[in-house]
Amino acid sequence: MKLAALALLLNAGVFAASPKISGRAVTAGKTDNIIFYTLPSQRGIDLRVKKAIPGKTIVIIRDNNGNVLQKDVMTANEIRRGYVLTQLEEGDYSIEISSKNQVFKRDIHIYHEGPVRSFIVKQV
Repeated sequence: MKLAALALLLNAGVFAASPKISGRAVTAGKTDNIIFYTLPSQRGIDLRVKKAIPGKTIVIIRDNNGNVLQKDVMTANEIRRGYVLTQLEEGDYSIEISSKNQVFKRDIHIYHEGPVRSFIVKQV
């Protein structure tokens, strides 16, 4: 079980995702580029957003009960922000990035693997 979780964690090390489109259709080539990486030493998520059209981007981290743990509102055209997850308790969380009419959401599971607190970002 631990080996499977470790393999999944290593596979989740660097990945890109296509944001879900909600609401109105978006003109081709006018979508934001949203990419997740892991922070060094597997401490959390390195979020990078390159805006197609200027506007604000909202990042919300929630616990399993829907309580907002952190909310960032950013207006830059290129955003790079790290979110350290090692201070969160074991359990399930979600991160949601809203930008213009795009919503990108991923579920995160935090657990202990020996003395190290680790996380898995669930793939869609």
